[in-house]
Amino acid sequence: MPSLTIRNLSEEIHRALRLRAARHGRSTEAEVRTIIEDTVRPPKRLKIGSEIRRIARTAGGMDELDFDRRSSEIRGADFT
Repeated sequence: MPSLTIRNLSEEIHRALRLRAARHGRSTEAEVRTIIEDTVRPPKRLKIGSEIRRIARTAGGMDELDFDRRSSEIRGADFT
């Protein structure tokens, strides 16, 4: 697993991280990992179908469209 070193962290920031970690019952390292994960990961996974439907609703809807849904099993290509 990759690691990260942060240099030149002020005493004030380090103390604030330690206090925040203690409030959450974690080590300082675990607290920093949580802060980074919460910052760089989206709050929830984007579901493309739901997003398309949301956009379509704002543009007037898709209710009049008729979609065929496949009920058969998906099979791989046959190259013989």
